[in-house]
Amino acid sequence: MKPHHDSLFIGGRWVAPAGDERITVLRASTGDVLGSVPNGSEKDIDAAVAAARAAFDDPDGWAVWEPARRADALYRLAEALERRREDITHAVSAQNGMTIGLSEQVEGALPTVLLRYYADLIRKEPGEDVRDGMLGAPVHVRREPLGVVAAIVPWNAPQLLSATKYAPGLAAGCTFVLKPSPETVLDAVLFAEAVEEAGLPPGVVNIVPAGREVGAYLVSHPDIDKVAFTGSTAAGRQIAATCGALLRPVTLELGGKSAAVILDDADLATAIAEPFFHATLLANGQACFASTRVLAPRSRYDEVVDAVSSLVGGLTVGDPLDPRTQIGPMATARQRDRVEGYIEKGKAEGARLVVGGSRPEAEKGFYVTPTVFADVDNAQTIAREEIFGPVLSVIAYTDEDDAVRIANDSEYGLGGSVWTDDDERGMRVARRIHTGTVGLNHYTVDPAAPFGGVKASGLGREFGPEALHNYQQVKSIYR
Repeated sequence: MKPHHDSLFIGGRWVAPAGDERITVLRASTGDVLGSVPNGSEKDIDAAVAAARAAFDDPDGWAVWEPARRADALYRLAEALERRREDITHAVSAQNGMTIGLSEQVEGALPTVLLRYYADLIRKEPGEDVRDGMLGAPVHVRREPLGVVAAIVPWNAPQLLSATKYAPGLAAGCTFVLKPSPETVLDAVLFAEAVEEAGLPPGVVNIVPAGREVGAYLVSHPDIDKVAFTGSTAAGRQIAATCGALLRPVTLELGGKSAAVILDDADLATAIAEPFFHATLLANGQACFASTRVLAPRSRYDEVVDAVSSLVGGLTVGDPLDPRTQIGPMATARQRDRVEGYIEKGKAEGARLVVGGSRPEAEKGFYVTPTVFADVDNAQTIAREEIFGPVLSVIAYTDEDDAVRIANDSEYGLGGSVWTDDDERGMRVARRIHTGTVGLNHYTVDPAAPFGGVKASGLGREFGPEALHNYQQVKSIYR
């Protein structure tokens, strides 16, 4: 793909932006310029929303197509994305530092899986059912598309997190204005090309890369019917306040500070291995659900610290485009500096640095070596706040009740994991953890099941049939 682009995808066409500002993207592994795109403005948002509104309101358009016809279009979009899979995965990894092996799975494969999943779902799920009314007459209950959706996605998994919104939303019959994060915009160009190739009606999908202020304008736009956002809890609260005032539906997938509860019966040689790495340090620790608080029984605390430190200290740090790399760079210099700031807070507050805590000498990009702190109290900053980097805190607990108490002692509740040789015991503990998702001896999000958080981790659910219903409103017709 070419590195520099001059147009925005609005109304099914590549159009000139309203202004002349640009977004320049840096390669995470070197800091060199990777490419650039136009920086969208409020006028561009107006044009994109108007195109999405016209497409939704078309009496013969996308929203009223038979589900099978929409499903066929989603299959075409999946095929168009597959033809760009290699370019997409390389673009994402170069921009945000995600290792190429993970990018191939998460950014290259999962969006097409979701498109086909929701296409198949709308083929078989009835859009209307008839119930026996209590007043002696039947009641028709219809599910109809909500309307124009503002989808705002972050930089850590831009293609997957876009798909978690547009795949169910398009299946429901909604139209979209997608605002990618400024840090990952080059892959969004490839997605727009796939939308164009798939032949979706003009205005069904519109893409405007822009920063926070323009994103806030999109959220408050009078012609938006729903907002779907993934990002920080602070930004989510602002969006929730705007949507609350407007009585506008919103789905918020926000931050996390999940706990990996290692029970005292766990075989550490088996437990602290590759699945544990994926549960705690996936995407270089830049994953909202990561179990970065490691809860260890006091009776085996030193064993757990040694096992976790050995695993983390042995990880291969390097170029994210090298298949051998396990930990790549942070997405930006600002994110690297933020992570380093938390490492300093950890040391200042008395936690014991066991592994990492510095920049690898051989790398010149936005790298932080994977880091383990021991002797961490759950009240310390590194155990309370989302770091969003490769930093683990090992926290001691006395018994099972204490482990559950510590796991739940967080303002967040998005992910979590339990590690044990006793599945029934693990399930018992998992049921007690106040969070939206829990993994037992691993953590892998399943697209067929709802994903989302409680407390400060968000509102609503993505994945599964539940996500489709997020983009529908229910109408009762009394006969």
